[in-house]
This record gives sequence, structure tokens and C-alpha cells, in this order.
Amino acid sequence: MHIAVLGNTGMVGSRAVAEAESRGHQVTGYSRHGENPLDFSDTAQVVEVIDHPEIDLTIIAVVSGRTGSYDDDVANHKALIEAAPTGRILVVGGAGALQAEDRTLLVDAHDFPEAYKAESQAFVEIYNLYEQATDLNWTMLAPAPEIAPGERTGEYEVAKDQPAGRFITAEDFAVALIDEAENPEHTGTRFTVAH
Repeated sequence: MHIAVLGNTGMVGSRAVAEAESRGHQVTGYSRHGENPLDFSDTAQVVEVIDHPEIDLTIIAVVSGRTGSYDDDVANHKALIEAAPTGRILVVGGAGALQAEDRTLLVDAHDFPEAYKAESQAFVEIYNLYEQATDLNWTMLAPAPEIAPGERTGEYEVAKDQPAGRFITAEDFAVALIDEAENPEHTGTRFTVAH
């Protein structure tokens, strides 16, 4: 496969590149200031990447809010959905948009960390936008509530709307991303993984 990774220099994107390349896939990475510069706000250019005839899948691992506003993330995903690319996309979502056992959103819990609230609320909106999309070949993978660099075990549990566990390493999250890339089982929906 030829996989494009938007946000290839971030924690998740860089590991997705490494995982895909370790399995023999061709990868083209894009970031704001990398070898292939691309700003996710440039919808036309993003669509051009997604719909390129040589690209089989585009992984979107971009979070603009860390350098700007999370409103930008929502607007950029909305613009992308409205542009209706025909290529296959795999979006890295947010754990805060997952549900607790009582079906309330994790981000709405009284003990949810304030530092992650704005990003998580943005990803609630982003997930809702994709869920309402028609004629779009998308999948969203949300991490466990805690994700950090660590060991690659190649093992993880899968769930749909509620966390599969408390933690996953960024390495095993990347394994799940590339597993889904190779064997799509969640087209048109969101899933989540954890140890």
C-alpha cells in the first residue's frame, strides 16, 4: 500500500509512519514544516493528497489546537468533509468523545482533566461531523483515555463507543492504525483501542 500520513512528525503520526514502513508499505508524510509541507487548513491541497491515484489511504493525525485554536480543527475537518474527497481516510480521534458506562461523554465527567477539555470537546464535534457525513470513505480511531510513548507489544483490545481500557502506548496505537489500514473493519464508524 501507499499511505499518506498528515501530521507525520507528531507522537502518533511518526509512529504510524514507522509501523507502516516496518511492514513494507510506502509512506509519504506531510507536516507544516517537513519535507512535504502541508497545512491541514488548505482543504484543496489535503483533498489532492487524499484523492491522488497513487495513495491508497490517508491517515489524518493532525491537531492544530496545540499551536492555534481547536476551533480551527473543527473548521478544517468540516471543510474537508464538505469537499467530499473520494479517497479512503483514517482519522485519529480523541478519547474524550468516547462514552462512560452511563453513556455520558468522558469529557463531561467532573474529574476530566481541564488541560484536555478544549481538545476533547473539539473532537466530540469532529466525530459528530464524520458520523453525519454521507458518501465519504472514513474511519476514526480514538485512543484510550491515556496514551503515551512506550513499548510496542502488537497487542490491544478493541471497543466501539466506550474505552477498551485505560491506557495504550503510542506504538500499539500505531499498530492498530496500520492493522485497520490493511484490513478495514470499521469503515464509516469509530472504534477505540487499549491494552
